[in-house]
Amino acid sequence: MGRPGKEILDGAGIGRALVRIAHEIIERNQGLEGMVIIGLRSRGDVLARRIGGHLQQIEGSMVPVGIIDVTLYRDDLMHTSHWPEVQATEISFSIEGKHVVLIDDVLYTGRSIRAALDGLMDFGRPRSIQLAILIDRGHRELPIRPDYVGKNVPTSRCEEVVVLLEESDGEDRVFISEIDGEN
Repeated sequence: MGRPGKEILDGAGIGRALVRIAHEIIERNQGLEGMVIIGLRSRGDVLARRIGGHLQQIEGSMVPVGIIDVTLYRDDLMHTSHWPEVQATEISFSIEGKHVVLIDDVLYTGRSIRAALDGLMDFGRPRSIQLAILIDRGHRELPIRPDYVGKNVPTSRCEEVVVLLEESDGEDRVFISEIDGEN
C-alpha cells in the first residue's frame, strides 16, 4: 500500500453515500420485489450488508444478501507471482429471474466486476444485474459502468484508492495514496 494521502470520505461520508445508494436502488426498481444483493469479497461484502440493512430500514423488508469470491474467475491469475487465497462464495438463495445488485468498494479497470459477472452465471440466470460502487476512480479497461456510485474520484494510475471499513479495518475512511515506487 502506498503512503496515506488525501482523505476523500470519512465515516459520516461513507454512511451518507450508502444511504443515498439504498434510496436510489429502491427508486430505480420501484421497491425491492425480486431483488437480491451480492457483495464482492473483500469489502464489497461489508458494503452489501450495510446497504441491505439500509434497504430494510427504509422499506421494512429484508433483501437476501450474498457474497461472491471472484478469485478463480479473474483473468490475471497467470500473471501473478503467487497463488491467491480462495475464499468461500456464500449465495444461499436462488438468483434465477432475480434483480441482482452487485456491490463493490472501488471500480477501477472493471476486471473484478467482469469476473463477478462470470461467477454469477454459475448460480443461474438473473433477470437483471445492476452495479453499485462506493468509489468510481475511472481508468476502465472494459466497458463496465456502475448504476449507483457513492463518489466519483478522478485519479492517476500512480495513485490508489484505499477503503477502510470498521468491520475489517477498525475504522471507516477512504483516502487516495501514491503508490510506492511510482512517480
